[in-house]
Amino acid sequence: MSVNDDLPWIGQVLKLIRDAVETDVPVIGHCLGGQLMAKALGAPVARNPVKEIGWFDLSVRSSETARQWLGDATGFPSFHWHGETFDIPTGAVHLAESAACLNQMFALGPHLGMQCHVEMTPELVEAWCRDWHREVQNLSLRLPSVQSPEEMLKDLPVRISQLHETAERIYAHWIRNLAR
Repeated sequence: MSVNDDLPWIGQVLKLIRDAVETDVPVIGHCLGGQLMAKALGAPVARNPVKEIGWFDLSVRSSETARQWLGDATGFPSFHWHGETFDIPTGAVHLAESAACLNQMFALGPHLGMQCHVEMTPELVEAWCRDWHREVQNLSLRLPSVQSPEEMLKDLPVRISQLHETAERIYAHWIRNLAR
């Protein structure tokens, strides 16, 4: 699905996000949620040049805002499963990118939009891998930005552990913003 689809609930969610941002209630969004946040904040969401499916590294841009959300990380591995992406909303800080997708993460005060998936569990990765063929069946050739299920499941416990280290930093910062 796309935030650009004509679905009855999308307008309601966009309004909810705008209301939360206007009243300084921290919002966080992963993938479709990040796209919804970007659109609610006036940034376009469109097809990414390539699908990005699997484990790929993100490069963190150097800024004080990036350090607040990600500590001293200059990069980290993350899980991806998308064919669209967002532009960075006006006033937001661009935090991270990958080789296949320029806009992976942005922050606007206490709000964080992500294209990547830092919330994954082994069970989620395994379930999504079972649907892999549906996602890639229309690709004329498999791109380097699309891993096979075997590639995604390789070393899964180690990858999830590394991902959760990053997720813990992100969620800890987000939660601190909730306490204001």
